[in-house]
Amino acid sequence: MDTNQDVQQAAVGGGAMAPIHAEAVEQELKSITTIQKQVCRQRVSPVELVNACLKRIEQLNPGLNPFITVLADQALEQAGVAEAEIKAAKWRGPLHGIPVGIKDFYDTAGIKTTAGFDRFKDRVPGKDAVGVAKLKEAGAIIIGKMNMHRLGMGTTGIDSHYGPVRNPWNAEYIPGGSSAGSAAAVATGMCYATLDTDAIGSCRLPAACCGVVGFKGTYGLINPKGILEGEQDPGEMIRWFSHPGIMTRTVEDTALVLDVLAERSEHKATQYFDGLAKDEKVRIGVGNNFEAGRGVSEAFERAIETVRCLGYPMKSVAVPFGNPAGGLGNIEADRKSIAGQTFKDIDVLLLPTTTTTVPAIADAGVNPQALSPKNTVFANYYGLPAISVPCGFASNGLPLGLQMVGKPWDEATVLRLAYRYETTTNWKTKHPAV
Repeated sequence: MDTNQDVQQAAVGGGAMAPIHAEAVEQELKSITTIQKQVCRQRVSPVELVNACLKRIEQLNPGLNPFITVLADQALEQAGVAEAEIKAAKWRGPLHGIPVGIKDFYDTAGIKTTAGFDRFKDRVPGKDAVGVAKLKEAGAIIIGKMNMHRLGMGTTGIDSHYGPVRNPWNAEYIPGGSSAGSAAAVATGMCYATLDTDAIGSCRLPAACCGVVGFKGTYGLINPKGILEGEQDPGEMIRWFSHPGIMTRTVEDTALVLDVLAERSEHKATQYFDGLAKDEKVRIGVGNNFEAGRGVSEAFERAIETVRCLGYPMKSVAVPFGNPAGGLGNIEADRKSIAGQTFKDIDVLLLPTTTTTVPAIADAGVNPQALSPKNTVFANYYGLPAISVPCGFASNGLPLGLQMVGKPWDEATVLRLAYRYETTTNWKTKHPAV
């Protein structure tokens, strides 16, 4: 792990840093929604939040390996600026002073961006990716760059030039990929949110494996510019399938981050956080043709019973899996027609995020897709908004995810249903005992 300052010194030494108040000891496991109110009211300082996250990184990164680069010096400097701005009543919004991580796919000016690839180990871009710049403008504090499956080319998270990421619930199991470090860090309080990518499920899959929320929007909702800018074109399929993603510990937090990252235009001017509490009817389709092992199916059935209690109309439907690997000849037409086909009589489609419980590292071996993306990749092909929320645990003690998929540009409905489900359960209160 590379740092621009010794993490131990940053977290527990150095007289220039404010001490962590007793109330802040567990602040790093709270939601952004909760903590941002305390920051705004100056009851907790951004410096305290950064110190608390750095302490978690010092304690947990050696074993779990979620970070490639820890920006201790820079984060503390940004926290000091944020604290001064807030004291001067220059409040930038709910992400002001909140430590976040950036998947090492996204360019960060003056900070190496490697994609977990040995040939990029010395790659230092000169300009921030669009998403990174938006987070900074909103006052978020970039605390580091997240480890990931090499070049985003796998679902396990254990193949990286910087070593494997491990699942915080059990280090003998994969964390999922490719956004492996993001999921492990968010789950353990090393940061509050991360900016990620999702090309076949690579944000939703690790979110399910690590018990957090993973989201991607409609194709085009979040600007992807600045992902390894200037490097070799990854190919037409990746350009069509890859979506920026967000990982957080709660659906509310995802909505807050999405309000910052979403591109704004006349037909995309939704305020996602403000819309969560709207009590509007949601027509739900329950997938009937997905692949799932016994443990996954049982958890999914329990989740469906919980959703049923919300009182929304539900029906059994076929998931439009098709053959996303079969070519791109019809992708534009398919994306235009999907709302009038699968979503003609439903608003949100439910199915498990994973096909199996989380594999052990020993069982995954060298297979880069040992965790199957069969239940997630169709949403990338059709460019649909999709979210994975925690829905319980398997017999091996590892988390499982419930996936909700909506029609194009209807992120608001997907987030609203996910929020209702989340507040009906207690899964968001569960954290790995690390």
